Amino acid sequence: MTVTVEDFLKLDIRVGRILAAEPFPQARRPAYRLRLDFGPGIGEKRSAAQITAHYRPEELVGRLVLAVVNFPARQIGPVRSEVLVLGVPDAAGEVVLVGPDRAVPLGGRLF
Repeated sequence: MTVTVEDFLKLDIRVGRILAAEPFPQARRPAYRLRLDFGPGIGEKRSAAQITAHYRPEELVGRLVLAVVNFPARQIGPVRSEVLVLGVPDAAGEVVLVGPDRAVPLGGRLF
């Protein structure tokens, strides 16, 4: 399936900084609850992410990541996940986070 540039631009993918990460024991698969800052205009958002294989909560705080910020919120157990943090699978299928490799302003849009 192919998509147009217009289709791609419907996704609002932004840079955010992880402010807090904590275990999410109520999740069906191992996950963390995240609180992220996307800067002025978007502000703080929450997410649940299945990223426990490669990351410990204390390593995640301060990390810049990319996330889709214009999906509808989803209720995942007791957590209202407001953004989808992006990652790619490693050879074993475990998520590796996607983010900029240099400092960039919070809320910067991927395009």
